[in-house]
Amino acid sequence: GSDLAGVRTAAVPDGAGGYAVTGQKIWTSLALDADWCFVLARTDPGSTRHHGLSFLLVEMDQPGRIEVRPIRQLTGTSEFNEVFLDGARAAETVGGEGNGWQVAMGLLALERGVSTLAQQIGFARELDRVVAAAVASGSAEDPVIRARLVRQWAELDTMRRHALRTLGSTGDPGAPSVAKLLWGGWHQRLGELAVQVAGEAGAVGPEPWSERRPYELDSAQHLFLFSRADTIYGGSDEIQRNIIAERVLGLPREPR
Repeated sequence: GSDLAGVRTAAVPDGAGGYAVTGQKIWTSLALDADWCFVLARTDPGSTRHHGLSFLLVEMDQPGRIEVRPIRQLTGTSEFNEVFLDGARAAETVGGEGNGWQVAMGLLALERGVSTLAQQIGFARELDRVVAAAVASGSAEDPVIRARLVRQWAELDTMRRHALRTLGSTGDPGAPSVAKLLWGGWHQRLGELAVQVAGEAGAVGPEPWSERRPYELDSAQHLFLFSRADTIYGGSDEIQRNIIAERVLGLPREPR
């Protein structure tokens, strides 16, 4: 879950230069499709919190050792999964044993920050579809809708400029958190705007209804429902605000 430093998944030497990993992880993105995954595991059994962790690469094709259980989401799809590891073999360690926390923090900073430059290409395409739908339906003539469309475009341009400005500032602890706050909320608002532009059709499924495929969404509906998770996965908005407050602004730590 969200308490990454509380990880209990354990890895022990397997005698062949690798590790045997046992534990579970929920909300694993695209685990059904992945050939490999990375696992943050506790390689020092006496360690606590962010100490004694290692960043391991694990091959997914290990029948009997790895089980992937899809999590059906509001969209009817299963981009997220729960993964169970029972003595799964990990042959590679990234960053050396015991340095997993530093590697994981570096990865999360990239995921929340500059790596979203590629993600923004998809965002721009989604915004183009919403604009096209608004023009086709005539809702773009509504001054409120038009203002919201312009605001979405302006905020997306701001996100791009922020990502480019912070591209080389790897030492700035607040930049990735600011980026995550920007794109998570932006994408949710785009989903809300997409179904608003669709009007009454945005509230109903396609016709004809089929028992074989009873739950099917159009692109606007999928965008709206999937984006509900944007302010949670990859680090919730509350976590990002805490990082900015404590590490950038120097405010007192939140009581535990």
